[in-house]
Amino acid sequence: MMVRLFFSLAITPCKILKCNSEFWSATSGSHVPASDDVPEFCAALRTYALCTRRTARTCRGDLAYHSAVHGIEDLMSQHNCSKDGPTSQPRLRTLPPAGDSQERSDSPEICHYEKSFHKHSAAPNYTHCGLFGDPHLRTFTDHFQTCKVQGAWPLIDNNYLNVQVTNTPVLPGSAATATSKLTIIFKNFPECVDQKVYQAEMDELPSAFADGSKNGGDKHGANSLKITEKVSGQHVEIQAKYIGTTIVVRQVGRYLTFAVRMPEEVVNAVEDRDSQGLYLCLRGCPLNQQIDFQAFRANAESPRRPAAVSPSPVVPETFPYETAVAKCKEKLPVEDLYYQACVFDLLTTGDVNFTLAAYYALEDGKMLHSNKDKLHLFERTREPPGAAVAAAFPLAPQGLLGTLTLLALLPVLW
Repeated sequence: MMVRLFFSLAITPCKILKCNSEFWSATSGSHVPASDDVPEFCAALRTYALCTRRTARTCRGDLAYHSAVHGIEDLMSQHNCSKDGPTSQPRLRTLPPAGDSQERSDSPEICHYEKSFHKHSAAPNYTHCGLFGDPHLRTFTDHFQTCKVQGAWPLIDNNYLNVQVTNTPVLPGSAATATSKLTIIFKNFPECVDQKVYQAEMDELPSAFADGSKNGGDKHGANSLKITEKVSGQHVEIQAKYIGTTIVVRQVGRYLTFAVRMPEEVVNAVEDRDSQGLYLCLRGCPLNQQIDFQAFRANAESPRRPAAVSPSPVVPETFPYETAVAKCKEKLPVEDLYYQACVFDLLTTGDVNFTLAAYYALEDGKMLHSNKDKLHLFERTREPPGAAVAAAFPLAPQGLLGTLTLLALLPVLW
């Protein structure tokens, strides 16, 4: 009980989701108030700003928090709201009626990546990245790494999407970590979607974006971004058709898993490729964060009790090697890297739920990976971040998405 208490105190959560939901409730989700409602809208914005300031200390480095702060500044500027004034937050209007943008299906073709792509060239090539367990990373280039990466790390950071994960110790002081928080930011895309933020935490896997909506907002192509709850509190799927991307987020036990299917063109859509050194799905984990899996396994197979990956004051009660192997074999009969990751996790955490994390990571790979021959990997990768990326994803012209973005902006520019 004492350990749980200290652990909960050590990871006091950022309260930005509460701030977002309160603002959504106060304004009924509208960011475009009628002229008569502007004073009340400004009051709600000031309350929103106050809420973010109160949670600032626990939200440092949180993408959703920084997105909200910038959004508040933009909205206050757009509506000429002063920073000083009343902070009441009355409801401005009722929720949109049925049949509104939440249910629109007539998205313009520009908001359907595959339809637009086929008009310009051959079918797109898709890639897959996944993160699960203690944690294990499968990169877009099919390299498999076991990493430490404690704290907040960017998984994806391109022109259309940001994904950040936070990994915390399974027990205070333990070398074993797992993903306790996930933030996904879908950036504004002309004609298709407004900026949307999805944030999941331990024991909180929402079925909606942070603003309470389930699609891309009020634009004509809003339904090209949709979130679907597959299993309540356990499995969410996000379809971003305008960039040809599918994301699967799960909670397995206490911790989160992430998997994505994304076109190579979107993977490569970065302003400055050299600045993407910590983009884990593309570059892999930094070398000093990678764990020598083979050395750990050899040690675990020895008659001695397996040692922790690194010196730590707390070592969770773990499974004997033979028991870990038997439990993982039940779910993962092929002795590939998913199976090995399962064994590793049972040896380092003692939490049987990590068996399911490896199983679902493989299942998500079956659904999302475009090359089924590469589904099972057998040789773990330990190499400097970025190695082999240039060969796998050669730099290319701006490509279709850049062209589509320009075309979407033409009416505005005209």
